[in-house]
Amino acid sequence: MDAARLKWQCRRGMLELDLMLEAFVDKVWPTLSAAEHATFDTLLDYPDQLLFDYLLGNGVPTDGEMMRVIEKIRQAAAD
Repeated sequence: MDAARLKWQCRRGMLELDLMLEAFVDKVWPTLSAAEHATFDTLLDYPDQLLFDYLLGNGVPTDGEMMRVIEKIRQAAAD
C-alpha cells in the first residue's frame, strides 16, 4: 500500500491520533515487517478512544505484537 493511501486510512476523529499516526507512517512504516504491517492494519480498526488510550499509555493491549507496534508509534511521535 502506498503512503498516501495509508495516511488516508490513518485519519481519525482526534488531531492527536492523526499526528501520531502520520509521524509513524512517515518515519517507521516502510521499515516494518509484513507481520508488523498486518498488526498495524488491525490497530487501525480499533475505536478512536481505545487507540488513544493505548498510544498515551492509559491502557495496555494483551497482544505483545500489538504493544510493540504501539511502542514504535509512540517513539515516532516523540522524535
